[in-house]
Amino acid sequence: MAAVFSTAATTRLLSSTEPLAFSSTSHKTLSSSSLLPLKLRNPFHPKPLKFSPTKISAIISVGDTLPESTFSYFDPAGELKTTTVSELTKGKKTVLFGVPGAFTPICSFHHLPSFADLALKLKAKGIDTIACISVNDVFVMKAWRADVAKEWKGVDEVMLLSDCNANFTTAIGCEIDLIDNPVGFGVRSRRYSMLVEDGVIKLLYLERGGLYKYSSADYLLTVLG
Repeated sequence: MAAVFSTAATTRLLSSTEPLAFSSTSHKTLSSSSLLPLKLRNPFHPKPLKFSPTKISAIISVGDTLPESTFSYFDPAGELKTTTVSELTKGKKTVLFGVPGAFTPICSFHHLPSFADLALKLKAKGIDTIACISVNDVFVMKAWRADVAKEWKGVDEVMLLSDCNANFTTAIGCEIDLIDNPVGFGVRSRRYSMLVEDGVIKLLYLERGGLYKYSSADYLLTVLG
Protein backbone atom coordinates (compact mmCIF):
# COMPACT_ATOMS: atom_id res chain seq x y z
CA MET A 1 0.00 0.00 0.00
CA ALA A 2 1.36 3.44 -0.88
CA ALA A 3 1.41 6.16 1.73
CA VAL A 4 -0.36 9.31 0.51
CA PHE A 5 0.85 12.81 1.34
CA SER A 6 -0.99 16.07 0.58
CA THR A 7 0.35 19.51 -0.20
CA ALA A 8 -0.14 20.35 3.44
CA ALA A 9 2.69 18.05 4.37
CA THR A 10 5.32 19.98 6.26
CA THR A 11 8.09 17.42 6.34
CA ARG A 12 10.55 17.91 3.48
CA LEU A 13 12.55 14.78 4.14
CA LEU A 14 10.27 11.83 3.37
CA SER A 15 11.14 8.32 4.38
CA SER A 16 9.29 5.02 4.17
CA THR A 17 9.91 1.34 3.76
CA GLU A 18 7.01 1.21 1.27
CA PRO A 19 6.66 2.86 -2.14
CA LEU A 20 5.74 6.48 -1.51
CA ALA A 21 2.81 8.17 -3.24
CA PHE A 22 2.61 11.92 -2.84
CA SER A 23 -0.60 13.48 -4.07
CA SER A 24 -2.47 16.76 -3.90
CA THR A 25 -5.66 14.96 -4.94
CA SER A 26 -7.46 11.92 -3.61
CA HIS A 27 -7.28 8.71 -5.57
CA LYS A 28 -7.97 5.04 -5.34
CA THR A 29 -5.27 2.45 -4.89
CA LEU A 30 -4.81 -0.19 -7.55
CA SER A 31 -3.77 -3.76 -7.01
CA SER A 32 -0.73 -4.98 -8.92
CA SER A 33 -3.01 -7.18 -11.02
CA SER A 34 -4.84 -4.13 -12.34
CA LEU A 35 -1.74 -2.54 -13.84
CA LEU A 36 -1.33 -2.46 -17.59
CA PRO A 37 -0.39 -5.90 -18.95
CA LEU A 38 2.56 -5.22 -21.23
CA LYS A 39 3.90 -7.71 -23.75
CA LEU A 40 7.50 -8.81 -23.46
CA ARG A 41 9.99 -9.33 -26.21
CA ASN A 42 11.92 -11.82 -24.14
CA PRO A 43 10.56 -15.26 -23.19
CA PHE A 44 11.43 -14.79 -19.52
CA HIS A 45 9.72 -12.56 -16.99
CA PRO A 46 12.20 -9.81 -16.15
CA LYS A 47 13.07 -9.47 -12.49
CA PRO A 48 13.77 -6.18 -10.71
CA LEU A 49 17.40 -5.34 -10.15
CA LYS A 50 18.57 -6.07 -6.63
CA PHE A 51 18.86 -2.96 -4.50
CA SER A 52 19.78 -2.37 -0.90
CA PRO A 53 16.71 -2.79 1.34
CA THR A 54 17.29 0.62 2.95
CA LYS A 55 14.49 3.13 3.38
CA ILE A 56 13.56 5.35 0.47
CA SER A 57 13.64 9.10 0.77
CA ALA A 58 13.43 12.28 -1.25
CA ILE A 59 14.22 15.88 -0.47
CA ILE A 60 11.34 17.06 -2.63
CA SER A 61 7.61 16.78 -2.06
CA VAL A 62 4.32 17.89 -3.54
CA GLY A 63 4.15 21.66 -3.66
CA ASP A 64 7.89 22.12 -4.20
CA THR A 65 9.36 23.79 -7.25
CA LEU A 66 11.76 21.57 -9.15
CA PRO A 67 15.41 22.65 -9.07
CA GLU A 68 16.89 23.90 -12.33
CA SER A 69 19.01 21.43 -14.25
CA THR A 70 20.13 20.71 -17.82
CA PHE A 71 19.59 17.49 -19.78
CA SER A 72 20.87 16.31 -23.14
CA TYR A 73 18.92 14.34 -25.75
CA PHE A 74 18.66 13.56 -29.46
CA ASP A 75 15.67 15.06 -31.24
CA PRO A 76 13.68 13.10 -33.88
CA ALA A 77 16.01 14.43 -36.59
CA GLY A 78 19.01 12.97 -34.79
CA GLU A 79 20.36 16.34 -33.64
CA LEU A 80 22.02 16.53 -30.24
CA LYS A 81 20.16 19.06 -28.11
CA THR A 82 19.94 20.26 -24.53
CA THR A 83 16.94 21.32 -22.51
CA THR A 84 16.32 22.53 -18.98
CA VAL A 85 13.77 21.92 -16.27
CA SER A 86 12.34 25.38 -16.94
CA GLU A 87 11.95 24.71 -20.65
CA LEU A 88 10.25 21.40 -19.93
CA THR A 89 7.81 22.70 -17.32
CA LYS A 90 7.22 26.46 -17.57
CA GLY A 91 3.58 27.08 -18.37
CA LYS A 92 3.06 23.35 -19.01
CA LYS A 93 1.77 20.16 -17.48
CA THR A 94 4.69 17.77 -17.63
CA VAL A 95 5.14 14.14 -16.62
CA LEU A 96 8.68 13.18 -15.64
CA PHE A 97 9.62 9.63 -14.77
CA GLY A 98 12.97 8.32 -13.63
CA VAL A 99 14.45 4.89 -14.25
CA PRO A 100 17.52 3.12 -12.84
CA GLY A 101 18.97 2.46 -16.27
CA ALA A 102 18.50 2.14 -20.01
CA PHE A 103 18.32 -1.44 -21.34
CA THR A 104 17.65 -2.86 -17.86
CA PRO A 105 14.79 -5.41 -17.75
CA ILE A 106 11.95 -3.64 -15.93
CA CYS A 107 12.76 -0.28 -17.50
CA SER A 108 12.84 -1.73 -21.02
CA PHE A 109 9.98 -4.22 -20.84
CA HIS A 110 7.56 -2.32 -18.59
CA HIS A 111 8.29 1.21 -17.41
CA LEU A 112 9.21 3.01 -20.64
CA PRO A 113 6.76 0.92 -22.74
CA SER A 114 3.92 1.85 -20.37
CA PHE A 115 4.42 5.53 -21.16
CA ALA A 116 4.97 4.84 -24.85
CA ASP A 117 1.69 2.92 -24.96
CA LEU A 118 -0.35 5.49 -23.05
CA ALA A 119 1.36 8.72 -24.14
CA LEU A 120 -1.51 9.89 -26.34
CA LYS A 121 -4.08 9.14 -23.64
CA LEU A 122 -2.03 11.12 -21.12
CA LYS A 123 -1.77 14.01 -23.55
CA ALA A 124 -5.52 13.85 -24.05
CA LYS A 125 -5.76 14.55 -20.31
CA GLY A 126 -3.86 17.79 -20.81
CA ILE A 127 -0.28 16.61 -20.41
CA ASP A 128 2.00 18.67 -22.67
CA THR A 129 5.29 16.81 -22.29
CA ILE A 130 6.32 13.33 -21.16
CA ALA A 131 10.00 12.73 -20.42
CA CYS A 132 12.05 9.80 -19.14
CA ILE A 133 15.16 10.67 -17.12
CA SER A 134 18.05 8.28 -16.58
CA VAL A 135 21.63 8.51 -15.37
CA ASN A 136 23.01 7.29 -18.71
CA ASP A 137 24.93 9.12 -21.40
CA VAL A 138 22.98 10.59 -24.29
CA PHE A 139 24.22 8.03 -26.82
CA VAL A 140 22.99 5.15 -24.66
CA MET A 141 19.61 6.88 -24.41
CA LYS A 142 19.49 7.26 -28.20
CA ALA A 143 20.25 3.56 -28.73
CA TRP A 144 17.68 2.61 -26.09
CA ARG A 145 14.99 4.63 -27.83
CA ALA A 146 15.76 2.92 -31.15
CA ASP A 147 15.55 -0.50 -29.50
CA VAL A 148 12.25 0.15 -27.70
CA ALA A 149 10.78 1.74 -30.85
CA LYS A 150 10.98 -1.61 -32.64
CA GLU A 151 7.82 -2.64 -30.80
CA TRP A 152 6.53 0.52 -29.14
CA LYS A 153 6.09 3.25 -31.74
CA GLY A 154 4.55 5.51 -29.11
CA VAL A 155 8.03 6.05 -27.68
CA ASP A 156 8.26 8.92 -30.19
CA GLU A 157 5.87 10.77 -27.86
CA VAL A 158 8.34 10.45 -24.96
CA MET A 159 11.52 12.49 -24.55
CA LEU A 160 14.48 10.41 -23.36
CA LEU A 161 16.70 12.70 -21.33
CA SER A 162 20.25 12.04 -20.21
CA ASP A 163 21.11 13.12 -16.67
CA CYS A 164 24.58 11.76 -17.24
CA ASN A 165 26.25 13.16 -14.13
CA ALA A 166 23.16 12.66 -11.94
CA ASN A 167 22.94 16.41 -11.29
CA PHE A 168 19.14 16.53 -11.39
CA THR A 169 18.71 13.13 -9.77
CA THR A 170 20.92 14.18 -6.85
CA ALA A 171 19.27 17.60 -6.55
CA ILE A 172 15.87 15.99 -5.96
CA GLY A 173 17.30 13.36 -3.63
CA CYS A 174 16.46 10.36 -5.81
CA GLU A 175 19.98 9.02 -6.32
CA ILE A 176 20.90 5.50 -5.27
CA ASP A 177 24.47 4.29 -4.87
CA LEU A 178 24.88 0.94 -6.66
CA ILE A 179 28.67 1.03 -6.75
CA ASP A 180 28.84 -2.29 -4.89
CA ASN A 181 26.17 -3.90 -7.09
CA PRO A 182 27.63 -6.81 -9.09
CA VAL A 183 26.43 -5.12 -12.29
CA GLY A 184 28.64 -2.14 -11.46
CA PHE A 185 26.10 0.63 -12.00
CA GLY A 186 27.59 3.27 -9.72
CA VAL A 187 25.17 6.10 -8.85
CA ARG A 188 21.78 5.77 -10.53
CA SER A 189 18.23 7.03 -10.12
CA ARG A 190 15.48 5.49 -8.09
CA ARG A 191 12.32 4.70 -10.01
CA TYR A 192 9.70 7.44 -9.79
CA SER A 193 7.09 9.40 -11.68
CA MET A 194 5.80 12.90 -11.11
CA LEU A 195 3.30 15.36 -12.50
CA VAL A 196 4.66 18.89 -12.67
CA GLU A 197 2.61 21.99 -13.45
CA ASP A 198 4.48 25.20 -14.24
CA GLY A 199 7.53 23.85 -12.41
CA VAL A 200 5.63 22.81 -9.27
CA ILE A 201 5.22 19.17 -8.26
CA LYS A 202 1.56 18.11 -8.11
CA LEU A 203 1.96 14.33 -7.88
CA LEU A 204 5.01 12.28 -6.91
CA TYR A 205 5.38 8.50 -6.76
CA LEU A 206 8.70 7.12 -5.52
CA GLU A 207 9.27 3.37 -5.64
CA ARG A 208 11.22 1.31 -3.11
CA GLY A 209 14.40 -0.23 -4.51
CA GLY A 210 13.99 -1.59 -8.01
CA LEU A 211 10.26 -2.22 -7.67
CA TYR A 212 7.78 -1.07 -10.30
CA LYS A 213 4.16 -0.42 -9.42
CA TYR A 214 3.02 3.10 -8.57
CA SER A 215 5.25 4.92 -11.06
CA SER A 216 3.63 3.31 -14.12
CA ALA A 217 1.80 5.31 -16.79
CA ASP A 218 -1.29 3.19 -16.17
CA TYR A 219 -1.41 4.15 -12.49
CA LEU A 220 -0.87 7.82 -13.27
CA LEU A 221 -3.59 7.78 -15.92
CA THR A 222 -6.03 6.29 -13.42
CA VAL A 223 -5.16 8.95 -10.83
CA LEU A 224 -5.79 11.68 -13.41
CA GLY A 225 -9.26 10.17 -13.95
